[in-house]
Amino acid sequence: MVMSLQSIYAFRAFGLESFAGGTTGKAIAVELGPVLTALMLAGRAGSGIATELGTMRITEQIDALESMAVNPVQFLVLPRLIAATIVAPILTLLFFVVGMGGAYFVAIIVEHVDQGAWVSNLRDIVEPIDVIQGMIKACFFGFMVALVGCYQGYHATGGGRGVGLGTTRAVVIASVTTLVTDYFLSDILLSVFSHK
Repeated sequence: MVMSLQSIYAFRAFGLESFAGGTTGKAIAVELGPVLTALMLAGRAGSGIATELGTMRITEQIDALESMAVNPVQFLVLPRLIAATIVAPILTLLFFVVGMGGAYFVAIIVEHVDQGAWVSNLRDIVEPIDVIQGMIKACFFGFMVALVGCYQGYHATGGGRGVGLGTTRAVVIASVTTLVTDYFLSDILLSVFSHK
């Protein structure tokens, strides 16, 4: 909603406020959706994974699994990695839908932009491949958030304080990794999908 509002005011000087929907949609589909979803996942799921596995490590539950000949990585880590890789693109798509609903509300209801032109420009500017790019990024980000959380929790030491430090590290490292990886993924995906 904020981006839509700012775009409308920026474009209004040129009489192009109907382009606010397309630019907002493109930004959400390709960048904001996957990145902000990953940052929220890092804060919620990444920290939860690190805390859970860290607690299991310091209470020797992981050692107990190993003593029963159960592979703890296969039993504890792999399901979390798969789940995060599947859930992240779904949440990104939900982010896109809700975000565009907010953008529509601000543009059409609040700022009285012409609905037909707004929707037409949205369809022209935001292509299905943009949404697909966002989903691909989200898969990578979800995997990385879960991987960092699992690593920090699995290797936690030093009692409750160690679990807390591991949880903090998991959120910070996952967030920074998401932002850094976003650049490289954007570069790769743009070079792959820009050739029509």
